[in-house]
Amino acid sequence: MKFVGICQYDGSNYSGFQSQKNSPSIQDQLEVAISSIGRLDGRINYAGRTDAGVHATRQIFDFSSQDHRDTTQWLKGLNSLLPNDISVSSIQKVPDDFHSRFDAINRSYTYIIYTGKTQPIFLRDYVYWEKHEIDAEIMKNEAAHLIGTHNFNSFRGSKCSAKNPVRTLQSIDIDQKENFLIIRLCANAYLYNMVRIIVGTLLDISKGSRKNIKTILDSQDRSVAGKTAQAQGLFFTGAEYKKINLKLTEDIDNPLSFLTWVEK
Repeated sequence: MKFVGICQYDGSNYSGFQSQKNSPSIQDQLEVAISSIGRLDGRINYAGRTDAGVHATRQIFDFSSQDHRDTTQWLKGLNSLLPNDISVSSIQKVPDDFHSRFDAINRSYTYIIYTGKTQPIFLRDYVYWEKHEIDAEIMKNEAAHLIGTHNFNSFRGSKCSAKNPVRTLQSIDIDQKENFLIIRLCANAYLYNMVRIIVGTLLDISKGSRKNIKTILDSQDRSVAGKTAQAQGLFFTGAEYKKINLKLTEDIDNPLSFLTWVEK
């Protein structure tokens, strides 16, 4: 049988989602917990690979097991075994041919910037504190040029191994709520560090850089874009599928509201 789960995690203490040699990962924690409850057939699949320090509110993962346990048993069992910075929000059965990575039609991220005058001590692991004045309207205007299908070679990190740099950014929304600037992106897929480089570039432009997004895109040169924004403000917020209907519940409908008080 195959199951799909939705999990939330605080990535502060992990090397990222994907399993790494000699460093803790979210994938390893989930696989150990699953294997402690029943037999795990192979490794788990997942919708998006987040880097060290990046968080998730709706990471999608799937696993196969021949153990005949219902979804409630899996859910309660996993949450009793996982560390307190990882939580599984739901488990449901899916067709055996479902794959949380290859079947995803899009993936979403949210980046949170705090613009207050003093450091947000209790939020420092979850927001990027921008000390300088920024112009959100400039960011919105420049961000509009990123929407659509483009060669995003200028917005990928040096460790990116993707052969094709073409991606389709379906939307990018920037909202200001009191001292929080919330950037939401949805794309079919992403290059390594793509979201963080986009955010860093928009911030540079908003603070007076003479660069512009159209020129940066056309250059297809990483050195022309801005800095890579820090990992702490980034959240993986979900993926969508045609093959299955993810049963989202109210308690995970807008999990970032505790930071930004933004209504859906």
